[in-house]
Amino acid sequence: MAVAFEVTDGRHGEWAVLHVSGEMDLVTSPLLRQRVHEAVAEGRRSLVLDLSGVVFCDSSGVGVLIATRRLMRSCRGRLRLILPADGHAGGGPAEGAHVNRVLAALGVRRLFDVHQDVTSAIAPEPGEADPLSA
Repeated sequence: MAVAFEVTDGRHGEWAVLHVSGEMDLVTSPLLRQRVHEAVAEGRRSLVLDLSGVVFCDSSGVGVLIATRRLMRSCRGRLRLILPADGHAGGGPAEGAHVNRVLAALGVRRLFDVHQDVTSAIAPEPGEADPLSA
């Protein structure tokens, strides 16, 4: 049974937050890419992608995440991802942990600034004056 894909947006101060849920695949990933480009076109240079509601991510979804990182770096912006850890208090996999495992398996998780929730993602960090300087 397919899970409906949805991208909703919110604002937290200077941060644009895109909440993504469902399956990120060849069919749905272009919608996320479009929403990211719309946020940048609106002048948003601080972007959080909340992927905690994503239950499946294929290579096209990973491609969108890497392209988003590249785009944000090119405009001297900031990108942070919300990815739940592999497990939660109940012992089973946390909802949304799939993306975390996929990025780790591909060796690209280290490319992203990963947080557990929106609060920690939008919090100022030391040395933040040079966005995406790495």
